[in-house]
Amino acid sequence: MYKAYDSKLVEDKIYKIWEKSGFFNPDKLSEKLQVNSKIGLLKSYCIVLPPPNVTGNLHMGHALNATIQDILIRKKRMQGYKTLWLPGTDHAGIATQNVVEKKLKKENKNRHNLGRENFIKLVWEWKKEYGNNILKQLKKLGASCDWSRKRFTMDKNYANAVEKAFIYYYKKKWIYKGERVVNWCKRCQTSLSDLELEYEEEKSKLWHIRYPLKLKIKNKKLKINYIVIATTRPETMLGDSAIAVNPKDARYKNLIGTYVILPILNRAIPIISDRSVDMKFGTGAIKVTPAHDILDSLIGEKNKLPIYKVINQLGKITKIAGKKYEGLSTKDAREKIVIELEKQNLIEKIVDYNHRVSKCYRCSSTIEPLLSNQWFLKMDELSKKARNAAQKKEISFHPKNWEKVYIDWLNNIRDWCISRQLWWGHRIPVYFCQNKKEKLKIKNCNFIVSEKKPKKCPVCKKCEMKQSEDVLDTWFSSALWPIATLGWPNKNAPDLKKFYPTQVLATSRDIINLWVTRMIFSGIEFTGKKPFTDIIIHPTILTRDGKRMSKSLGTGIDPEILIEKYGADATRFGLIYQMMGGQNIHFSEDSIIAGKKFANKLWNITRFININLENSKIQITNYKFKSASWQTKLSKKDKEILKKLYKTIESVNQDIDKYKFGQALHNIYDFVWRDFADKYIEYSKTKNTDEVKQVLLFIVTNIIKLLHPFMPFITEEIWNKLKFKEQKGLLMVSEWPKSLDNRKFLF
Repeated sequence: MYKAYDSKLVEDKIYKIWEKSGFFNPDKLSEKLQVNSKIGLLKSYCIVLPPPNVTGNLHMGHALNATIQDILIRKKRMQGYKTLWLPGTDHAGIATQNVVEKKLKKENKNRHNLGRENFIKLVWEWKKEYGNNILKQLKKLGASCDWSRKRFTMDKNYANAVEKAFIYYYKKKWIYKGERVVNWCKRCQTSLSDLELEYEEEKSKLWHIRYPLKLKIKNKKLKINYIVIATTRPETMLGDSAIAVNPKDARYKNLIGTYVILPILNRAIPIISDRSVDMKFGTGAIKVTPAHDILDSLIGEKNKLPIYKVINQLGKITKIAGKKYEGLSTKDAREKIVIELEKQNLIEKIVDYNHRVSKCYRCSSTIEPLLSNQWFLKMDELSKKARNAAQKKEISFHPKNWEKVYIDWLNNIRDWCISRQLWWGHRIPVYFCQNKKEKLKIKNCNFIVSEKKPKKCPVCKKCEMKQSEDVLDTWFSSALWPIATLGWPNKNAPDLKKFYPTQVLATSRDIINLWVTRMIFSGIEFTGKKPFTDIIIHPTILTRDGKRMSKSLGTGIDPEILIEKYGADATRFGLIYQMMGGQNIHFSEDSIIAGKKFANKLWNITRFININLENSKIQITNYKFKSASWQTKLSKKDKEILKKLYKTIESVNQDIDKYKFGQALHNIYDFVWRDFADKYIEYSKTKNTDEVKQVLLFIVTNIIKLLHPFMPFITEEIWNKLKFKEQKGLLMVSEWPKSLDNRKFLF
């Protein structure tokens, strides 16, 4: 063994050995386990890697999550389970399309110049060149995935599963097309879900606008001829259908049922009551614009209000708002409208106002809520299935408090807008009849849902059919990840039979509703079984002073740089060592430095033991003591360290099984450094007996086994360097340490 451990000499070499062995593949692994049947019962254990975006690069959250999964997989593999850690990537519709469009823009081109077919071809070329970067980075981290089973959400078989799911839901009459207010990004030209928005605090104004009453209200105590509303968006007022007040608000009780005159357009609109109105906001009276606000659309639907769409998909004012404003941007229209209101003395006051503005999570453009014709999936029955899974304890969240977040969202869920106005993605399997005249003549001569494009419209029997331009929400396809990657919709797919349901999902809290809930109801609906039992919500990694990590803000840390500087084992150690049960990790590089020092300590311990074993007759068979005859010769110190070893083995097993990874690593670290290195090894220097050498070798073999899931590279290298008298094979498939092992002689 060389004097100092050098991760750069070890990690790439070891990973190649692992890949060559084939033991990442459960089929190859089962051959090994069949030969050594004492190891386990060949039970299956499966984790599906949350698919990172093909546009992504490894960040600290990815590194922590991947390390957690690798710990579980490596431990189960050593316990004799037929383990599958299935990797893959998500096509990430909006993100990937944006990346390629930016590339085109630099060449003074756009996707419309190319046309849909050529643009999609270009995206595939980009994916081929850059799309697997993050998976290569995961290998650097030591991830022991079965790369032979790598999946992509746009693969042919996966696309078939997505299409089958859509058609299945449509036949159940759970999918429908309708006009609803959606979150619209005018830059990406697509709808977004509430969960795909980011919010920024912005300094703005709150305009208090007078809406004149149509008839003056005669009241002894109150003489009033207008009602004042407060709004941050004066430009939408031209689409108002009503004024709403809370029925409990005494200020406006006598006005409910009367009318006001909408300023500028002079349209009479009613004053209605609705319990959703916040009496404390502004004046307690709100303008209702059903085409441009989600809450307003619900109020409008309940009260059957007319809908006036005054902003289009490009963020421009429509002709419904009048020729004076038609074609203006929302910003320019706002300025003109405010000037006009001031001329008419209808502005009561303007106050400074800070509020959270929704932004597109990909391009950061301000979101425009507007009425749009989209495809929706009904959530009533599906949400019940997901909720029941938690309430019946079929799934468990770790930490448990995230279950409430999950249940609360399901209790308040709205129908899911599943269509997106993109080119990159799973195109909706809907075909429209192209002859408008025939549509008018024949009922239902509009569209059909089909796996294949019909030659002619099956209704009118005459016209050509054209597929919908829309694609499905990326989360619709990723909701099928645990089943589609294993072979669904083929119910007899070998992997689906062997590995579904999977055991554990590890992910971040920000996609519990975006992804976790949707996988759960999809898995139950399509297979009758929940997709996993345990859901680990790992902590969010923040900067040392508690700021969000972001490359754009300059607060992000690149794990690859840490791996290059300190090694993958030290990086993994540093991440897990800080995972002690909190919701957030205030990341400190000090823990990674501590991991590097610990790696060196392990290396030096092994060198010391190997030197002591030179010319020794000590032998361990199957990594256990060869015979029990020597046990009577154990000293008090020998027994003490062995007792502590077994207690450590027991606590580490319990902690990992409870997903307390940081606590498990702390226990190993404390035993190795304080009990073994500082005490017993120092004691061994004064006792050059075979018993001491036997104990040294026995303990170090168990230490590196316990540490292998956490620090796989150095432990595999040490395993190879230890001076056993027999063929060892690879540490990654050696037997996992068992608690106590019936060694009563110690007590």
